[in-house]
Amino acid sequence: MCLNIFSYKSHPNYKLIIAANRDEFYARKTEAAHFRNDNPDLLAGKDLEHGGTWLGLTKTGKFSFITNYRDPKSFRKDAPSRGALVSNYLNGSESPEQYLKNLKNTQHYNGFNLVAGNLNEVCYFSNVENKIKKLDNGFYGVSNAFLDTPWKKLVTGKKAVEAVISQNNFSPEDLFSALHNEQKADDSELPQTGVPYEIEKLISSVFIKSEAYGTVCSTVVLIDNQNRVQFFERTHNPLKENKTASFEFVVG
Repeated sequence: MCLNIFSYKSHPNYKLIIAANRDEFYARKTEAAHFRNDNPDLLAGKDLEHGGTWLGLTKTGKFSFITNYRDPKSFRKDAPSRGALVSNYLNGSESPEQYLKNLKNTQHYNGFNLVAGNLNEVCYFSNVENKIKKLDNGFYGVSNAFLDTPWKKLVTGKKAVEAVISQNNFSPEDLFSALHNEQKADDSELPQTGVPYEIEKLISSVFIKSEAYGTVCSTVVLIDNQNRVQFFERTHNPLKENKTASFEFVVG
């Protein structure tokens, strides 16, 4: 499902701040974030079942992430993998807007929200809405509805992240703490997306935990005004050895 909260050129010290949770079945095979052998400029995790990724950035300053749009009545098991949409942008040379304009057959995919950006431009596209939105400098969030749809988990997550980054000094650990909130929404605050009540309740928290499905990793990305990158990924999968990996480099 996933939750991504991001500040684009709206903080005095950072051009980009991303705080994100990836939710998935624990048994799904993935690789943690790493610089790819086939593209040493690309830092991203990898879905070993289909080859794509959910979030990544490059040494040239491109970044992208994707979330599912929750609509079970339209879900197709034979749809292509949405993670390729992130990888293809990050491996290519097109600008964010050019890439999204050139996407073909997006109706063949299950519903998604895709953010593609660089240090000069950020765009959002959902194949459900079928519109490209060029984003102004600002503070945004996306879960499993359209950008900034005020579901309780998104409102809670944005409020917590905003409280952290409004401090004069904050640490990546502060952002990880903001992402680790297991409080579920009240019944009156649950969206009605067509999934059973028990599932809707389970996945209504910022951080999800259950026997087979939950938040498998959290990612924090900071790019300051000197284009220095700090990238942190913390894994939470109960079927694996969990750790926090960090990367530092300069984009340009």
